[in-house]
Amino acid sequence: MPKSIEMKQELEALINKSKVILNNAGATLEEIQAVNNEIEVLQAKIAVQEKIEADEKAAAVNLPPEPVKQPQAQDNAVKKFMNEVRTKFKNAMSEGSNADGGYTVPQDIQTEINELRESKDAAQNLITVEPVTTLSGSRVFKARAQQTGFVEVPENGKIPEKNTPQFTQLAYKVKKYAGFFKMTNEVLKDSDQALRSTLVRWIGDESRVTRNKLIFAELAKKAKTAITGIDGIKDVYNVQLDPAFQSTSVVVTNQDGFNWLDKLKDSDGRYLLQPDPTSSTSKLLFGVLPVKVYSNKDLATDTTSGKKAPIIIGDLKEAVVLFDRQITEIMASDVAMDAFETDNTLFRAIEREEVKTRDAEAFVYGQVVIS
Repeated sequence: MPKSIEMKQELEALINKSKVILNNAGATLEEIQAVNNEIEVLQAKIAVQEKIEADEKAAAVNLPPEPVKQPQAQDNAVKKFMNEVRTKFKNAMSEGSNADGGYTVPQDIQTEINELRESKDAAQNLITVEPVTTLSGSRVFKARAQQTGFVEVPENGKIPEKNTPQFTQLAYKVKKYAGFFKMTNEVLKDSDQALRSTLVRWIGDESRVTRNKLIFAELAKKAKTAITGIDGIKDVYNVQLDPAFQSTSVVVTNQDGFNWLDKLKDSDGRYLLQPDPTSSTSKLLFGVLPVKVYSNKDLATDTTSGKKAPIIIGDLKEAVVLFDRQITEIMASDVAMDAFETDNTLFRAIEREEVKTRDAEAFVYGQVVIS
């Protein structure tokens, strides 16, 4: 067994130890920081050991040179698509089109769009994404079995049937989401790569924001839990959230909520949010809970009665599922609206998805009052 695997097993045991400490109401800050320091040191050692093992493996294997990539059918499809973009799809209606007149984006460009909308602050990275090929249908998911333990049975008495793993059938019906933007006709005359980059950037960013809002709107359907201070967060994590979800939980908040969390201090005046050793841009709450921050524009602060920022805690992959049709359709016009007068081309993009709650017990939607 490679040494790095043994070290990872040691790390897993250390993380389990940290969970026990965190769940202990009497745990001191010194105990939490001590075990967190041990985790950071061991993670650094594992990274070095994995590099050593990778270098040794690379030196021992004489890999053949990578073959020269030959033009593929997908390359031709992308080239054809870019030509159709320049002609506003006037000759494309007999091939690659759908019933509502949208031209399907080729797979290579669809992959670029997917990569862009999954980057940055994409909330879909926190949940389950279920690809679908039809506009409606259903999927079966395994639900948590509610175990109750054995019961006392007299000799020769009838033994009752126990719970078996439960499954939930979740129906979906994807909805259409669309928008359009203007592109100057000078851009259409630019290189394929420049034109391609403009389309991908616009569609990818709009798709990411759309999905963020759908996901946060679905989470917000759950009843809100008021949180006051550090102890309020511990009450949510230790008591309200089922232990089955604690090891995979995250904290999701917006800019207002993060500002509130970032000011929390212990009795010695030290800030509670700590740097995440696995990410230079992330922080950990209590040394174990990753904190994910999203824009106030996507995850809004509730202003209906005062100002209440969201502090969502739980395993969102178990909580929410996004049914993704995986197809982007695009159309163009140089005469619609004021496009003809302004020498522009309007591009319209359509995608289809639906977000649904899978297990509402997997998370707690908390709120903190901010000034």
